[in-house]
Amino acid sequence: MDVPAAPASDQLPQVEPVITDKEFNRRVPALDASDDAELDKPLESVQAFEKRLAQEQAGAKPDEGSAPPLGDAALADGDADEEIGDAPVEDAELAVPLPPLDQFEVTPVEFAEAKSDEKASQVRYVVALDGLQDVDKETTTSIEDTFKSLSALDKGDGKAANAAMVSARLEEDSQLLQTILESEGWYTPRIRTRLAPSRESDDGTLKASLTVTPGQRYVLSSIKIEADPTVPENLIADNFALKVGEPIVAQRVQGAEAQVAVALPQNGYPFAEVGQRDILLDRESGEGDYTLPITIGPRGRFGEIVTDGKTAFDAEHIAVLARFKPGEIYDSRKVDDLRKALVGTSLFATIAVEPEKTGKTLEDGTEAVQLRVHQEAGPPHTIAGSVGYAAGEGITAQATWTHRNMFPPEGALIASGIAGTQQQGLGATFRRSNAGRRDRTLELTAEAFHNDYDAYSAYTGRLAARVSRDSTPIWQKRVTYAYGVELIGTAETDYDAASNDRIRRTYYIAGVNGQLGFDTSNSLLDPTKGYKVTTLIQPEATLNKGFNPYVRARIDGSAYFPVMDSLVLAGRVRLGTIQGVGLFDLAPSRRLYAGGGGSVRGYSYQGLGEQAPDGKPVGGRSLNEASVEARYRFGNYGVVAFVDAGQAYRETTPQFNDIRYGVGIGGRFYTNFGPMRLDVATPIDRRPGESRINVYVSIGQSF
Repeated sequence: MDVPAAPASDQLPQVEPVITDKEFNRRVPALDASDDAELDKPLESVQAFEKRLAQEQAGAKPDEGSAPPLGDAALADGDADEEIGDAPVEDAELAVPLPPLDQFEVTPVEFAEAKSDEKASQVRYVVALDGLQDVDKETTTSIEDTFKSLSALDKGDGKAANAAMVSARLEEDSQLLQTILESEGWYTPRIRTRLAPSRESDDGTLKASLTVTPGQRYVLSSIKIEADPTVPENLIADNFALKVGEPIVAQRVQGAEAQVAVALPQNGYPFAEVGQRDILLDRESGEGDYTLPITIGPRGRFGEIVTDGKTAFDAEHIAVLARFKPGEIYDSRKVDDLRKALVGTSLFATIAVEPEKTGKTLEDGTEAVQLRVHQEAGPPHTIAGSVGYAAGEGITAQATWTHRNMFPPEGALIASGIAGTQQQGLGATFRRSNAGRRDRTLELTAEAFHNDYDAYSAYTGRLAARVSRDSTPIWQKRVTYAYGVELIGTAETDYDAASNDRIRRTYYIAGVNGQLGFDTSNSLLDPTKGYKVTTLIQPEATLNKGFNPYVRARIDGSAYFPVMDSLVLAGRVRLGTIQGVGLFDLAPSRRLYAGGGGSVRGYSYQGLGEQAPDGKPVGGRSLNEASVEARYRFGNYGVVAFVDAGQAYRETTPQFNDIRYGVGIGGRFYTNFGPMRLDVATPIDRRPGESRINVYVSIGQSF
């Protein structure tokens, strides 16, 4: 190929050579054979080279033999023969043997960290949201408030490391706002974002703007439920809250579906399943066609109960706890109730109750549903204890050991002990819960104790039997009752007018008792609203010298009114009477007393009422008491201001005169098992022998 010559203008200028070729060749020395031999010699060692170089720099001639011919030091493999032992002092470390691997330590390399700038550069920003004013008028909840509660920009508190971070938050909030609008029925919103310097500030503050054009709000144009017929036929329609023409709000849609999913098992369809909805949106009309498939499954009736796992009791006792009978239409609420009742026995680590298909068709076309109860029994033993203090009672410590299922089903053995400055005792109780029917409890008790109070000192033995329907923290019942019998043998001190001294008398007492309660309060240990009333009647007889019958009766009422979330006003009244017996024919422990932590605070235990010549109370045959409390709670703590009033009388009916008052303040610490209380009170119009300050410590509210 011919290459065209460059134009004349592109020719390089001619340069004269610095030296001619002839002169260059003349000055380059020729190499002879000896030179070639010299080039073939191996290089001298580094040690020899450094030594020779040092001698030349010092102006001395190299020692003969100091720089051996390069080839003399060559090893067979061509490496220089440089002995490690001949190394300079600074290289002596090379001669040290390496340590064993298990003793080798590596000193970690430490990198110098750059000093952090405590005043790292930050950008500030403000947020502007526009276009939601009309939208919020159409919703029950504010979209703007919902957005701000979740906004990344708002959570940043107007500060960011750089503008890129602000931009990322702005983009995240744009997606969030679109999701919120779609959940309220605006499926085609336009959201414009802009990040620019704020015109209202000249310090570099950025303005993050979100401008919303919501568009049209979509509504339901049709609702189609794909399901087999039910009994009753309008079961789904009556429990499906969506209506044609209403906006397509996600929360409403999900709530309506959940309501149907709950209603079907409550009305005989334990295996019903709600499928995946389909909503077809029409962008031109702003309407949506809603379709929901539902698998109904067979309509069922309660069949047999079966159980497996590590069982605490058998299926027969589980049927005692159930509030349904075989053959009734299946109702998931009753199954949940059974599950709670099983949990309430406190015998299980885990418990599950699930319906199962049997394939057994009944005469009316329904199917028998078997309930499988899977049990995992927990540890049967419980140890509990409590400590309290009250003026007139001193320190009291109680402990119980319980085997909750020693005699299945639910037959518990309880050993109890009490040790205090004025009370000591031991007792044993057999208790069968859900005895023959749900919520019925049978108790047999034997106990012996010693009480040493100002009013009397007693050594007492007691045998009792009781049947009750009581509230528990899990099952607080509106109506409660109890009835039973008891036999008491007691040796007690009482004031003797003839000897002007206290002498010990022995009393044998037999009695029956009945109690009825009505409770609308919202808590067993810490009520804040409602009221409760309890009546106790105890016909008894003293068997010392013949048969001497009498009746003890008492009525208690309390009410609770929430002034605000943190403040509750509570009040109580108590009236008591003993009919049919003289005061000194009663055992001192069976008389009525007022005063103490559960009565009139500000006074010692049993300290009110008629006093004997020795200055100690003798008790009475009637009493009246009242209390008012203002309970203020903040977090897990609370304070209580209270006024108590009451008195005990010799007469058989309350006299409502000579009423004594106590005032005080208390502290509360709220735990998951109830409040712990500390009350400090003082008597009004204090009399000789009465303490100025009285302290009470216990668990639970005073009433």
